[in-house]
Amino acid sequence: MTALPLGRDYRLLWSAAVSSRFGDSLRTPALALLAATLTRDPRAIAAVTVAGQLPPLLFGLLGGVYADRWDRRRAMAVVDGLRAAVVAVLAALVAADRAGVLVLAATAALLATLGTLFDAASFAVLPSLVSPAALPTANGRLQAGTAVAGGLLGAPLAGVLFTLAAPLPFTLDALTFAAAALLAASLRPSSTPRSCTCHPGVTGEKGRITDHNCKIGAKSGAWEGVRFVRGDGVLWRVAVLSAGTNLAISGLMAVLVLYALEVLRVPAGGYGLFMAAVVLGGLGGALAAGRIAGRLGTVPALRAVLAVQTVALAGFALVRNPVAGGLTLAVFAAGSTVWNSLWAAYGQGRVPAELLGRVGAAQRVLALLTAPVGAALAGLAGAAYGVAPVVGAAAAVFALVTLAAWRAPGSRPEAVAPTTVGRADRGAQHLVEENATGAA
Repeated sequence: MTALPLGRDYRLLWSAAVSSRFGDSLRTPALALLAATLTRDPRAIAAVTVAGQLPPLLFGLLGGVYADRWDRRRAMAVVDGLRAAVVAVLAALVAADRAGVLVLAATAALLATLGTLFDAASFAVLPSLVSPAALPTANGRLQAGTAVAGGLLGAPLAGVLFTLAAPLPFTLDALTFAAAALLAASLRPSSTPRSCTCHPGVTGEKGRITDHNCKIGAKSGAWEGVRFVRGDGVLWRVAVLSAGTNLAISGLMAVLVLYALEVLRVPAGGYGLFMAAVVLGGLGGALAAGRIAGRLGTVPALRAVLAVQTVALAGFALVRNPVAGGLTLAVFAAGSTVWNSLWAAYGQGRVPAELLGRVGAAQRVLALLTAPVGAALAGLAGAAYGVAPVVGAAAAVFALVTLAAWRAPGSRPEAVAPTTVGRADRGAQHLVEENATGAA
């Protein structure tokens, strides 16, 4: 399969995303480390984490609305400029020893809230930068770049910088946001189209929409994205499947460190290497996503990915040594990034341009709804029965989701053709972040 050119604007978007991800991977562990220096109360430390997890669920749909109403390039640049200012203030407070737990929680919440608009805008702007056939490859390379920047570079560096000086990782994070803002501002301006050419269930002559939603375009409400996903058979099934897999992934991630140390006997000093194997697996999957979509078509590829992930997770639940555990988890992570890339590409290629922000936000919110439930159930089950049964249960959930995917009726041929794109989404952000962030 011949590689498709992606162009200057895609390279700018890629660079902005990688820069932001690198900064995130510095800030997130640094926030946890800083919280641990302020208090040893697990509830207070958990509050900082929860503060960063709730905004995407609370404000994700609203972020999609504004991504469709405003110039997306400008929205991305302004959001990253604001995030740079927020983190710079935090760095100054840390340097002055004025950053308490409440400040950390407020910062995490504010950054995550701003991130809902950035994520929706970047998802929606990508189809205007590359050809439809290049979307699976473009999404895969975005995930590959962010995986390397976050998992292989930023995360290991965060602890070193924090040890040298607590404000350092936050200062560098502010600089990466500023760089991302400049890169986003350098994208060529493009207006959001107002005409619609497709909408599930409401087409008229020559495929034009006859429903009033086409006329009001970006002014329609936050629920328009959810209605579109619900009306598209493939998007809805993939969103439901993603919610199922995220239930398992969130539970797995909640106990992964304990499982690795206690069951697989990973030495504490080797845990970073163990997780690096996971990141490398995710990187391989991201780079292969375009080729897989081109060979199989998106729906068949998504079904195959779920089957491979189920086998890999079952193997991870059965093995009892670090090397085999790392290999099986790496295969699982590769499947996750392929799934994310294809789901994103399918939605970007099928959704009308004026709805992309809202539909992308709806996909992420629907997929993430089960994540807090999975983490909570895993914590309770792990405390009661140990962590090994939790991993076995996660594999069982994946098996059920895979069975549902293979039993689901196929899509129309034109929706499956590789030339239409691939099919799929969901933002490794870490095996882990990306996975439990909105897709398998």
